[in-house]
Amino acid sequence: MQVAIPLFPRLTALDAIGPYEVLKAVPALEIVFVGERRGEVRTGTDQLGLSVDRTLAEVPSPDVVVMPGGPGARDHLAGGALVDWVRDVHGGTRFTTSVCTGSLVLGAAGLLDGLTATTHWGSFTTLRELGAVPVTQRVVEHLDQRIVTAAGVSAGIDMALRLLELLFDDIAAQASQVKIEYDPQPPFDAGHPSKVGAAVMERVAEYSRR
Repeated sequence: MQVAIPLFPRLTALDAIGPYEVLKAVPALEIVFVGERRGEVRTGTDQLGLSVDRTLAEVPSPDVVVMPGGPGARDHLAGGALVDWVRDVHGGTRFTTSVCTGSLVLGAAGLLDGLTATTHWGSFTTLRELGAVPVTQRVVEHLDQRIVTAAGVSAGIDMALRLLELLFDDIAAQASQVKIEYDPQPPFDAGHPSKVGAAVMERVAEYSRR
């Protein structure tokens, strides 16, 4: 079973690598990193490179798509090769999924029209403009449409665990969770703007200007 993870300039690394670490635990899954051209792409802050191993044309019928997000996702909202590929392959996937602003790419491909979906909290307006109904949930499923969207960045790990349950069973998902020792116990309850104060959000804005 083939899982395609698209890579593009200025993606958020964890959007792709979080699900990859979860999914690669299952031997039945072949994970391929795809893009418009083979070679390295630089992630959001240009400090880390990831490698595209196959072109979009070389992966015409993946069983699963995991679309990451990041600042570069917005470069595709007017259409182009990546959006066309997502639209084309979705007809044959078992699941087409997204992490963070990867859902904007699904929206640009017309896959979220009228559906509830999620993304990073800072991109709800854009998601709505692309035809979806944004909701504040960690993972949003439309199993009849074969679409699953995840909220910002780290939510991709949760989504990938759920995806393993859907593709195999809950034992597969739990085995992967144990393997990567995903046992979150964060020192702060600060995972969403609704949980923090103005000082924290000011710092978020400062960091976002990088």
